Amino acid sequence: MGRRARAKADLDLDLADLPPELRWREWMGRVEAVIFASPEPVTREILARVVGGDCNIDLIIDDIRDELRGRPYELVAVAGGWQHRTRKVFATAIRTATGLGDQVRPLSQQESLILLCIAYYQPITRGELSQFFGKEVSRDLIAHLRGLGFIASGPRAPRPGAPYTYVTTNGFLSHFGFNTLRDLPDMEMLEDAGLLSKEKLLAGDIPPLAETAAADDDDMI
Repeated sequence: MGRRARAKADLDLDLADLPPELRWREWMGRVEAVIFASPEPVTREILARVVGGDCNIDLIIDDIRDELRGRPYELVAVAGGWQHRTRKVFATAIRTATGLGDQVRPLSQQESLILLCIAYYQPITRGELSQFFGKEVSRDLIAHLRGLGFIASGPRAPRPGAPYTYVTTNGFLSHFGFNTLRDLPDMEMLEDAGLLSKEKLLAGDIPPLAETAAADDDDMI
């Protein structure tokens, strides 16, 4: 029996001996503890390992979020899972006190532009990106985005030479606060808001990617 199987055998998942309210509170505590202890977003499949088979994880998450209302941190859905994050309103206070975030260089306009295009048009090759903008997209720029963990190699393109394509990663989703690629701001909405258009893309005149994500959040409030 493997270590994970032994640990699961030692953990009473169904808690049949507890009254329903206490059982639910125990499941809530387990779920929140697992999310709190993980440096990465925790998926539904992982959380299912610590609760009973009839436990509704979505309702557990909702109850945890209700209890966190008014706290400086929240439970957010990112990159296909859940993660504790401090609320954006406290970002300046955190940077002032600890300097966290100051050491991270924001993406340049060109980097944001390339990343935005990869996000919307993936899988896409470096050559296709170069054709789109009418100038070469350097290997160094692609390597920098890969080094940040925002993009990775996708399937090879079905054309002579079989060049690599590029796709965004879970790190991209997590960094910009998206749960899935379906959460990317709708292109038509961005155009209507004056934030993005084909002409602006080709001219390189776009706001940072984080601003487009924030605009999408504001539209949903």
